[in-house]
Amino acid sequence: MSTPLPHPLLEELRQICGAANVLTHEDPATDLSPWEQDWRKRVSGRALAVVRPSDTAQVAAVVKACAAHQTPIVPQGGNTGLVVGGIPDNSGQQIVLSLTRMNAVRAIDPANLTITVEAGCVLQNLQTAAEQAGFLFPLSLGAEGSCTIGGNLGTNAGGTQVVRYGNTRELCLGLEVVTAQGEIWHGLTGLRKDNTGYDLRNLMIGSEGTLGIITAATMKLYPQPAAQLTAWAAVPSMEAAVQLLGLAHQRLGPGLTGFEVMGQFALSLVDKHYPHLRVPLWQETPWCVLLENSDSESEQHARTQFEALLETAMEQGWVSDAVVAENLTQAKGLWHIRESITLAQVQEGQNIKHDISIPVSRIPAFVAETDALLEREVPGVRLVDFGHLGDGNLHYNVQAPEASDSKAFVIAFEDKINTLVFDQVKRFGGSISAEHGVGAQKVNKLPLYKDPTALAMMRSVKQALDPQNILNPGRVLS
Repeated sequence: MSTPLPHPLLEELRQICGAANVLTHEDPATDLSPWEQDWRKRVSGRALAVVRPSDTAQVAAVVKACAAHQTPIVPQGGNTGLVVGGIPDNSGQQIVLSLTRMNAVRAIDPANLTITVEAGCVLQNLQTAAEQAGFLFPLSLGAEGSCTIGGNLGTNAGGTQVVRYGNTRELCLGLEVVTAQGEIWHGLTGLRKDNTGYDLRNLMIGSEGTLGIITAATMKLYPQPAAQLTAWAAVPSMEAAVQLLGLAHQRLGPGLTGFEVMGQFALSLVDKHYPHLRVPLWQETPWCVLLENSDSESEQHARTQFEALLETAMEQGWVSDAVVAENLTQAKGLWHIRESITLAQVQEGQNIKHDISIPVSRIPAFVAETDALLEREVPGVRLVDFGHLGDGNLHYNVQAPEASDSKAFVIAFEDKINTLVFDQVKRFGGSISAEHGVGAQKVNKLPLYKDPTALAMMRSVKQALDPQNILNPGRVLS
């Protein structure tokens, strides 16, 4: 049997990045599953190679080589995405471009309140670097120990502090990007004002690697708050939670940095699978709310504000009981409960996830109507309602009936349930993707729920910037 000829592209990539950084299936001892399988372990593909460049020049050279060979590229950060946006298909002909070796903090500018980091920098490391310099980088989400800032920007990630600081887009001032032709856009400006044409930065953010490959970013920093307090409140209804949110905006102003809502069943899963976390109040109420108050004055001022807020809410009947964390350890414990809902769902079995946004004022009606619709159409389903009520983003997830085969349930009902939920989202003026992106998972659904003129404009942009369609094909746009 003759030995197969070496793939000419792979030889070029080894010359660019070094043989140790071009991983292929040619070596049976090499396990590519960490790059080929999604975080939820529901989808896997097969890559021609996993390529790990060490700097922007190498990224540009890799893209040029792939463009010359008409080989598609799937950019990947920490591989924590939930919509299959960074996984190769099964063709064995796509390159996974892993940016995790590009993880440096390039510069901190204290006077300009900015930090410049490479795309592979893990979010938690960025937070730590900012803290060590005496500042706050406010982006915070459950996967922050492994997700990367490039992925956060590619999906315009949200997290728990959007109510005050905005999504990743609002935290970014400048980008360095490699185009589909392998050219480098040097856009790492720290400017807050620049009206010299189209906003290419915002075009790249949220594009999920389909228009360019983000290699570095200049991000905003903020002063550390003098105090940060967390409260956990039991509320009798989603309507009461919305009323409490309005009161919190009024009383706390920009100090309101987090406002999360959690349904009773979602918290029961945490109590069931992680009993050591001691979930407060969940058995006494249909909903709980987690609030965070970041104060620039003092802890006493923050506590006085919080206590007055909760006292008024109790008088109005919007809160039935509440606890305020006495120290940082207790506060972290409360946030850990909130962040453990997703992990508890995994322990309970496969589920159908929805990352949706609805105008805050319409969320109570959406939840009531959609809960009733699903319970009628798919008897026995268990609804895991939780999310960032402060910015209208719900993680409206559906768990299989108790004691059923969750994998079989997802296979049988996922499309039906997605259609029911997305139709409701459209009816209530919402979006079928709030912070996770479109990826490959929602790409075929998007034309049903996105304005057709907007889709046509998006396709024109894609064609102009990536005419060969080599950057993450099949994501965002079919």
